[in-house]
Amino acid sequence: MTDSILIVTTGGTIDKVYFDAKSEFEVGDSVVGRLLAQAHVRQPHEILSLMRKDSLEIDDADRAAIRAAIAGRPERRVVVTHGTDTMTDTARALEDLSGRTIVLTGALSPARFAESDAVFNVGMAFGAVQSLQPGVYICMNGQVFDASRVVKDRSRNAFVLRGDADI
Repeated sequence: MTDSILIVTTGGTIDKVYFDAKSEFEVGDSVVGRLLAQAHVRQPHEILSLMRKDSLEIDDADRAAIRAAIAGRPERRVVVTHGTDTMTDTARALEDLSGRTIVLTGALSPARFAESDAVFNVGMAFGAVQSLQPGVYICMNGQVFDASRVVKDRSRNAFVLRGDADI
């Protein structure tokens, strides 16, 4: 067993790049390593960039690839950066990876924006993965949720417990 934390990046808003107000976005290189370096994180970690996709483009084959990548690694603590629209679908695909603590997080605005939630969410997920019991969690909006009990409430642009959603 290793003390290192595996960070799996899949794309999503956290890594989006916009060139100007009229252009389309693209998912750029992951910024997670830079965010952790700026925070002076000393906990050993490794970043595995699996894909650069908007979460609406992530399909079951991609989820299987994410699951296989995590299952094939020795790390027992894993942070997955992911787009918010289908984050809960990917969380469900990871539920039976026993003995691991997996925390999914993302951002509602790109990390490259000055007023992004990305820095806070990544930091919170990195801390949460070190203190939670094995299981799958979603860390967004200043909260840590059991992934099996959370949904994204698009009307509030927030993650909430399943019964509290306005969907």
